[in-house]
Amino acid sequence: MPQVLDPGKARTLDEFIAELRLLKAWAGNPSITEITRRVHKDWQRAGRPRSEWPARSTIGNCFQLGRRRPNPDLLLAVVRTLAGGDEAAVAVWRQALRTVLGEAEAAARVTAYDRLPAAPSSLVGRSRPASDAEAALAGGGRAGVVVLEGAAGTGKTSLALHVAHRLSTRKRADAPVLFANLRGFAPDGPAADPAAVLETFLRLLGVTGDRIPHGAAARATLYRQLLTGTGALVVLDDAPDEAHVRALLPEDPTCRTLITSRRTLRALPDATRLSLPPLAPADSVELLLRTAGADRLATDATALRRIADDLGHLPLALTVIGRHMREHPGWTLDDYHREPLITLALEDGVRGALAASDARLAAGAQKLLRLLALHPLHRTDTTGAAVLAGEREQTVREHLDALSTTHLLVETEPGWFRLHALVRAYAEERICIDVPGTSIREALGRVLAHCRGTHTRDRAHAPGELPVLRRLNRAEAWAEAVLPREGGGARALAA
Repeated sequence: MPQVLDPGKARTLDEFIAELRLLKAWAGNPSITEITRRVHKDWQRAGRPRSEWPARSTIGNCFQLGRRRPNPDLLLAVVRTLAGGDEAAVAVWRQALRTVLGEAEAAARVTAYDRLPAAPSSLVGRSRPASDAEAALAGGGRAGVVVLEGAAGTGKTSLALHVAHRLSTRKRADAPVLFANLRGFAPDGPAADPAAVLETFLRLLGVTGDRIPHGAAARATLYRQLLTGTGALVVLDDAPDEAHVRALLPEDPTCRTLITSRRTLRALPDATRLSLPPLAPADSVELLLRTAGADRLATDATALRRIADDLGHLPLALTVIGRHMREHPGWTLDDYHREPLITLALEDGVRGALAASDARLAAGAQKLLRLLALHPLHRTDTTGAAVLAGEREQTVREHLDALSTTHLLVETEPGWFRLHALVRAYAEERICIDVPGTSIREALGRVLAHCRGTHTRDRAHAPGELPVLRRLNRAEAWAEAVLPREGGGARALAA
């Protein structure tokens, strides 16, 4: 069987069916009637009663996209006839189908309610985006769709629930409230299937199971009919992309929809998009103090500011460290110097959040993220990233866009990119695991030569950064000390 047929890459049933169509073409494109005849012959040989033999139309349905309840036994029977009885090939398809159906089952598990989860008792440093979100949701028309976008750990869900609870106190008493966790970046399974979310929403709106249509489009139509004129409030948390939320939008001017996502949802043109950056320095210190709950810490503002700076002012990381301070009163602020600080932040939640975003990237973008940890300067442009990756600029530009869209990379100005401190620390960990030492040495050699050749034309660097030559020399010294000259992988990546 040719290598172009790869059922193992399928992650959805539609992708599996697309591979099955390719298998049919590879097998000479037999007619549905011929495939039906072969299946009947195989099942007769196996002793299966004639009452179980599939009709021609049933075989034809095996090649249709958009199916929800496939018959695995029949699909594999079709594969067997097209593969000429090659049991090794059938085993590969069987495993792929098990994976796809397992993913589909997981996607059908929905966390949705007709009430809002509890909101945080207070928010730090988010009064402006909260006000902007409320104003946009109160605007009427399609302006009643707001997307809160930002990196993992910026507090999107907390802000969304804060805003939603405030809005719910001002809505009509009979207006429906719907909340769904779409699991777009969940680390332990696929995103929620929009059709399954719609089914749950319809049940919450009082529709009995026998009245719920089978298809996602029909469910969306009924859902929108039921919400028309109701002034409903819909909260869609952790959206993976635009496709997953379109069917869930009420599309009624009286309704309000609040969406959170780690991705930039550019293809929702009628929505108001609000990006959540890291906190301001003063707000970061306040969050640390509130979480730590210790007045003794407030006496050293300089140390607290340094800790907040090292954490990149990321709310999740600040909360993790504040909780550690509260639970470990024997630690002084001086004990939270950069190395243990970054390790603690990654260990208790931040690493998992970043890994979930990383897992949704294509292989090329994943590799570039790791290689960017090698860059000796505080930022890079597309040319520098292409030199580092050893790829064409057009390809690298696509990788950079994917990283920026998922908020793993910050575009500080058009064409210039910077890693957040904790994303860089995560990438430093992963590069030692995922990239061979020889590849690291080659990439570092390319970027050092590039930077040395260009630093005289651009001596500008951010306040507090080491001079360019010192950073280049430090990177070069690290390569000599840590990376093997032949084969093997990197043992450690010094900060």
